[in-house]
Amino acid sequence: MDYRIARYTFTVDAPRTVGIDALLPSFHPFRCMEAEGRKLFHFTLSGSRLPEVAETALWETAVNDMGYTRLLKTASGYRVELQTMSQGVTHRMDADSAFTTLTAFIHMEDPYRGEALSSLLRIAYSQAVLLHAGISVHASSVVVDGKAYLFMGKSGTGKSTHAALWTHGFPHCELLNDDNPTICLQAGGTPYIYGTPWSGKTPCYRNAGYPLRGIALLRQAPYNRFTACRDDEAFITVLPGCSVIRKDSILHDALCRILASVVTEVPVGILECLPDKEAAAVLRNAFSS
Repeated sequence: MDYRIARYTFTVDAPRTVGIDALLPSFHPFRCMEAEGRKLFHFTLSGSRLPEVAETALWETAVNDMGYTRLLKTASGYRVELQTMSQGVTHRMDADSAFTTLTAFIHMEDPYRGEALSSLLRIAYSQAVLLHAGISVHASSVVVDGKAYLFMGKSGTGKSTHAALWTHGFPHCELLNDDNPTICLQAGGTPYIYGTPWSGKTPCYRNAGYPLRGIALLRQAPYNRFTACRDDEAFITVLPGCSVIRKDSILHDALCRILASVVTEVPVGILECLPDKEAAAVLRNAFSS
């Protein structure tokens, strides 16, 4: 099965007994005919458990709504281990250092098997695009009159709430993605933002892309105030919301190069705000000026 997310095509292979379409419903808008040319990666879902890997080092751990994730460095690349909310069940994925060749084993008895597969694909995609002028960001994104805006911030700061203020408050405004859109640099260097199959708790899976015209970091406050950021400050403001294995110098350097180009072309700022209509108006006016 081939998929195209943003401008990146990849293949997911699985045993015939595995119903990929049923496991990945959010990927349906991104299915494509077999594409020619170079693909982002080839992902193989193995019918048998992956062998143990010698000489591993634990590089990162994370806990989120999906469960518990561990990233291990191996001699040939990486192993990702994902334990979902079903206790005792661990799904695994092995990847080369550039995330171009991946093999995964999913426990099909896990009721969260589809979510686990989607999560592993998200991890693979977010690292692979870095070597092809793309960045996966933790953010909400809306589109107004053909122009896209990105709302970033820590979990719980109100990204989804602010996106809803825009979609309900401004004509011709639509949600593009509510959790993990992708920024891509076009051939001429113009940053675009694209929808993806990963949209958090909001089912918004739009296969579309628009020119990026503003990035705001949201911070809760008892007032509404926008502060523009430039140069290094803009870079530092956006960096924490970008997906990258920070100990991997090649991937991290690629991210820094892309992000430096993005913040040169796109207005960036910090919005200290309340969850109200005025906050949306303040930000829209700042990006329109």
